Amino acid sequence: MTAPNPTKLSAGKSAGKTPRKRRLHPAWMVAAVAFLALVGAAGFRAAPGVLMVPLQQEFGWSTTVLSLAVSINLVLFGLTAPFAAALMERFGIRTVTSIALCLIGLGSALTVFVNQSWEILLTWGVLIGLGTGSMALVFAATIANTWFSKNRGLVIGILTAGSAAGQLVFLPFIAVLAQSPGWRGASLLIAAGALAVVPLVLRWLKNSPADVGVQPYGAEEEQPTTAEAAPVADATQAEGAKTPNAAVRALQVLKRASKVRTFWALVAGFAICGATTNGLIGTHFIPSAHDHGMPETTAAGLLAVVGIFDIVGTIASGWLTDRFNPKVLLAVYYQFRGVGLLVLPVLLGSTVQPSMILFVVVYGLDWVATVPPTAAICRKVFGADGSVVFGWVFAAHQLGAAAAALLAGYIRDATGHYTYAWIGAAAMCTVAAVISATIRQDTKKKDAGKKEPVPVGA
Repeated sequence: MTAPNPTKLSAGKSAGKTPRKRRLHPAWMVAAVAFLALVGAAGFRAAPGVLMVPLQQEFGWSTTVLSLAVSINLVLFGLTAPFAAALMERFGIRTVTSIALCLIGLGSALTVFVNQSWEILLTWGVLIGLGTGSMALVFAATIANTWFSKNRGLVIGILTAGSAAGQLVFLPFIAVLAQSPGWRGASLLIAAGALAVVPLVLRWLKNSPADVGVQPYGAEEEQPTTAEAAPVADATQAEGAKTPNAAVRALQVLKRASKVRTFWALVAGFAICGATTNGLIGTHFIPSAHDHGMPETTAAGLLAVVGIFDIVGTIASGWLTDRFNPKVLLAVYYQFRGVGLLVLPVLLGSTVQPSMILFVVVYGLDWVATVPPTAAICRKVFGADGSVVFGWVFAAHQLGAAAAALLAGYIRDATGHYTYAWIGAAAMCTVAAVISATIRQDTKKKDAGKKEPVPVGA
């Protein structure tokens, strides 16, 4: 009987391990489900601009009242974000995401019963604001920082594009339903979209790489499995302390970040970013186009095209962020946006001209292209605190959006048009470009966070 050959046995074992190494890393499955969750949560982002006119026609509410509902939504959308990031660290990404989607679904479904202005403030503003605030951009940053050690910029770009994809998916249907059978059917569609994703989240969205016994995608083989599974929580545990209450954790991070000049530069730039996207274009583009004689469905179609190019622009921005200086990218993005807003008043009309198509394409590419470089700077400067810091920066984004939505509604009621709102927003974009170009990324470690930051594009 021939004795087994040890060399062949060793080779066989090695060969047996090869397929496992080539298996798709679980991080990509998590990213795919996160993308779908962002699509489901994005339905309401497409709704206010389309539903504003039908609600005015049925109830006689002013643009200011409906803009206030959107502003409350945007404020809660923003202020919830940093606490949501801390809650995800404490209770898990899956739990927080599922509850957030249920809140969005509940708020949208209850909207069909409103007949008083305060009720629209409760549904559009409070319920949906809390739900969407627990998702969106801070959710994308948390997934990328928890599950990926490389390609973070690209992943954040892809996930952020999920919101744009949601706008693309829902907006045409919402516009059609708002005409017939009516805005209530559109609200139910938004609710169904959010709730449909919950089973996928519960089944496939894992909290950390440690849950499935792997390292983050791209981590070095010699690193401990849990080293990057939950950056902030692990850093706290390493110091022998209990994981703090989520609210305390978020406020502690804010206190540390507020001592760093870079934080305030990011806050200022992102507040202007929110004002010029969700606050103005997202809320008032369709009503403004309607003022110029353009049918609402046509204006909604243009906004959907913005969503198409938003996907392309955000993913491309993520790729660029992994390779180039993120502050330079931010400065370029803001300045291009300002130019677009400056010329918008002369482009609006009753029909769609080639110049308007050009605006839609350029603005779409630039819509949330600012997210990957902003998140990258947060990670680089603030290290382990990066996701929660980004939550606070995103809060500024939504506060800026809320202020712009309300102010633009007031300007429309006071002057009969939106021209001053567009010009003012263009000027703010120039300010954001200058601020971004002067951002410092070399903050000392003692000011920036508790562990060595992960380098991003230099």
